[in-house]
Amino acid sequence: MSLFVGVDGGQSRLRLSTGRGEVFEAPGFSYHDGDPVSTTLDSVRLAWDLVDGKAPVSRIVLGLTGLPSTVEHRDALAAGVARILGAGEVVLCADNVTSHAGALPDGYGVALTAGTGVNCLAADPAAAVAHRVDGWGHLFGDDGSAFAIGRAGIAAALRAVDGRGPATLLSGLGFDTQRLYTSRRVVDETARFAPDVVAAAARGDTVAGEIVSRAGRELARTVSAAVAALPGGGPVPVAHVGRLLAGDGPLVEAYRAALAETCPRAREVPAAGSALDGALRMATTPALMAGYGSHIHVYRG
Repeated sequence: MSLFVGVDGGQSRLRLSTGRGEVFEAPGFSYHDGDPVSTTLDSVRLAWDLVDGKAPVSRIVLGLTGLPSTVEHRDALAAGVARILGAGEVVLCADNVTSHAGALPDGYGVALTAGTGVNCLAADPAAAVAHRVDGWGHLFGDDGSAFAIGRAGIAAALRAVDGRGPATLLSGLGFDTQRLYTSRRVVDETARFAPDVVAAAARGDTVAGEIVSRAGRELARTVSAAVAALPGGGPVPVAHVGRLLAGDGPLVEAYRAALAETCPRAREVPAAGSALDGALRMATTPALMAGYGSHIHVYRG
């Protein structure tokens, strides 16, 4: 019996599922550490090694943060995945596509992926629209992301220590700037400070509160741009996935308040599933992929 496999991979972790109930995890991959194809393949191989009862793979769909930008690198990555799993078909896409497929099973609406980075996808299969917003990486985008929040929190703490900024609870975060500067996983490690910043905001810290409010507004601005890309004037379902907006708290409150103010077409709906669910759904329902057009890369060995 052949398998259908889904993968959700990023800088923090990579998750793989064969749809049989178990999820196999491996460390995430960093595009700042050597060859991006090799580092991604290493993560896939580690997760696949954990799978029991291996069988030939009909199709694997990988939703990845930082998908290789050139066709040559995508083909090299897909060919490597095909060799590791013995897969007949490999589908590569950014994790915004798999997040969308997981959150909105009928393929219509906007899905915001908010975690270490930020990516957003608006899709309307009937109108052949699939429009990405942000996802430009930590240097030039990812506005409102965990990295952006963590970096702003550390910077505010350093200004307070220097006397260049107001006092803040963030000064007690316990970070080591020298280690961060030399870390090969600086984006992921910086993002890990975001929950501390949000917690400080919840405790009434003014500096942290300003950082979190700004992040909420940035996320709402991203969603508003995505909604505007869809034709018509009717309501648009909007779902968010990722750990950054999980639960309640000041960041979620800031995001929702800003979204209600700036985007009257947006109608928040709970995500039906995760990015990993979306990858599995695409693997087993190839017709779903047609709605994402050029945002997917298909490789057949």
